[in-house]
Amino acid sequence: MIPVNEPLLDGNEKKYLLECIETGWISSEGPFIKQFEELFSASVGRKQGVAVTNGTAALDAAVEALGIGAGDEVIMPTFTIISCIGQIVRAGAKPVLVDSDPVTWNMDVTQIEAKITPRTKAIMVVHIYGLPVDMDPVLDIAARHGLKIIEDAAEMHGQTYKGKPCGSFGDISTFSFYPNKHITTGEGGMIVANDDQLIEDCRSLRNLCFQPKKRFVHERLGWNLRMTNLQAALGLAQIERLSEFVQRKRHMGKRYSQLLADLPGAQLPLVKTDYAENIYWVFGLLLNDELGINAEEAMRRLAGKGVGTRPFFCPMHMQPVLRRMGLFEGESYPVAERLYRQGFYIPSGLAVTEAQMESAAQAVWEVLG
Repeated sequence: MIPVNEPLLDGNEKKYLLECIETGWISSEGPFIKQFEELFSASVGRKQGVAVTNGTAALDAAVEALGIGAGDEVIMPTFTIISCIGQIVRAGAKPVLVDSDPVTWNMDVTQIEAKITPRTKAIMVVHIYGLPVDMDPVLDIAARHGLKIIEDAAEMHGQTYKGKPCGSFGDISTFSFYPNKHITTGEGGMIVANDDQLIEDCRSLRNLCFQPKKRFVHERLGWNLRMTNLQAALGLAQIERLSEFVQRKRHMGKRYSQLLADLPGAQLPLVKTDYAENIYWVFGLLLNDELGINAEEAMRRLAGKGVGTRPFFCPMHMQPVLRRMGLFEGESYPVAERLYRQGFYIPSGLAVTEAQMESAAQAVWEVLG
């Protein structure tokens, strides 16, 4: 089976992990934490970073740090992972959805302004699958309406928008270091910002809101979101090779695009826009409705040929758990619905070999061509 993702761990990972073990610094108090926070935040042009347990935790803390609560509204894409909506709902705020752009698969920024009400507090931007959201219109809307921007750049390690790093646009921005990301710590995440108070709040929320002078007296509820020194050691070794990984991913995207050129019945990822070149976090395929099969069936057939795949995100307005809460009743977002129904991605991990890409592409031709 060609795995849909396999990380590349042949740099300094073993060396740094051994240092953790030999020194005994395996908890969240170790020196690699600060080094990783500083190096990563600098790499995306931010003043400070806060390392946490995963990308979901980063989003949860970011929403809480901005003071989003009952009665507030947050505009966000329906086509994203459920991590983005969790803390908004738990805080008693209302998620307000927009549909996707059919070409880039990102949120359709032309729909944002019509969704703004007096209760709108923030726009959550989620960069999807390799191309960033068109940020200039979002920044303009946020500035004119006095809104905060939460930027989920989980899939955008090393990507830029008009030459500026993704993760540098939000009032607060978040990243994930899950094994399928360009940089992995196994599990892990990062919050970055330039606002000292936001960073201080996130550090406190990460650490159960312990107080410096009265440690076990709590004025606020937080979480234990602390990243370990072991995870940060992995992250440090990974970020040393980020430019190499970006180049490798773009080569993979180019190679798949060559192997699957003229494939009937499927839309390949957009190579570039006027503001960014695709970083190919994953190599997705969007099946034409006329093909007669959906993504689920195509994935089943590819599995039979030894090719691992993963479906596109299920839109927020279709999530059973959210529908049971009474959210999004009667709402429809046709582009996102089609992305979910007809979209999936093929083996895209950094460790995939040329031979595996050729085999995966051949299997796709046999199933779809």
